[in-house]
Amino acid sequence: WLKSFVVKLIGAAGLCFSPPNSEAEADMAPADAVKLAKKNAYLDKLVTLFKDYPRVLVIQADHVGSKQFQEIRTSLRGRAEIVMGKNTMIRTALRLNMEKEEYAHLNFDKVLEIVKGNIGFVFVKEGDLNDVRNEIQSNRVPAAARAGIVAQCDVQLPVGPTGLDPSQTSFFQALNIATKIVKGQIELVSQVNIITTGKRVGTSEAVLLKKLSIEPFAFGLNVLHVYDNGSVFEAKVLDLTDDMLTMKFMAGLKNIAAFSRELGVPCEASVAHAVANGFRNIAALCAEIDFTFSEIETIKEFFADPSKFASLAAAAPAAAAGGGGGAAAAAPGG
Repeated sequence: WLKSFVVKLIGAAGLCFSPPNSEAEADMAPADAVKLAKKNAYLDKLVTLFKDYPRVLVIQADHVGSKQFQEIRTSLRGRAEIVMGKNTMIRTALRLNMEKEEYAHLNFDKVLEIVKGNIGFVFVKEGDLNDVRNEIQSNRVPAAARAGIVAQCDVQLPVGPTGLDPSQTSFFQALNIATKIVKGQIELVSQVNIITTGKRVGTSEAVLLKKLSIEPFAFGLNVLHVYDNGSVFEAKVLDLTDDMLTMKFMAGLKNIAAFSRELGVPCEASVAHAVANGFRNIAALCAEIDFTFSEIETIKEFFADPSKFASLAAAAPAAAAGGGGGAAAAAPGG
């Protein structure tokens, strides 16, 4: 038995000089080769997609099941492609190609900074990024509060009956929730905030919500970042509308014009203000001397006879009120 044991030990250590089992060798070698080929294909596919479709949504896929994933893939078919993978594989693909000239403009170093957690990429082939994001985030699945997960929202228990019998009061006592027994069931005395956004769900909270048949959360793919031709932004940039951008641009334009006027350095933004101020100065000067031109004739008339304009100013509101009253008076007669 000792001899057979030594022979087996030597064979296990790879020191046996007898020819290896051809069937075992045939089974193992192709398996490694296939795995290596799959990895290389994944690396090439990821980098190629970044090059061909440089508009990408970076998504988080926590608590998303395979069926929900399939539904999202189906809804995006033809417009976008979802690629998931291990972070080590993603980093390897980016690092191996970030120094190559054909991929230098893609700035893979910025993508490496956001490869954290359970993430994936949605390569947008056609359509608007905001529309694709809305399509992704519209697929949400209600879920119970499980112990240990981070709460997505505040969860409150309303005042009133819970439907639980008096033997279940221990769950409420563990969470310091005031209750009373009414008609053979537990009732809450006041509204209670049982879970806070951003904090982990405790075991007692999870058990209590399960007993109350409350599913407070909804899980799905969350868009974290936007990659657009080498630049990385937070997902909230997709919430900006044309009106918001116009308002921000106009506010910046006003600041530039004010800064230019203060320094006395003209620019395109301050030209209109400079012309308006120049006209005011000319009008003020001409008002004091015997000189006029068509643009300031009204101003000269005002200085010559202010009472004329005062009567016109008083007549304007009266005419507006009279017009409304006349219309109202004409209605009954009609």
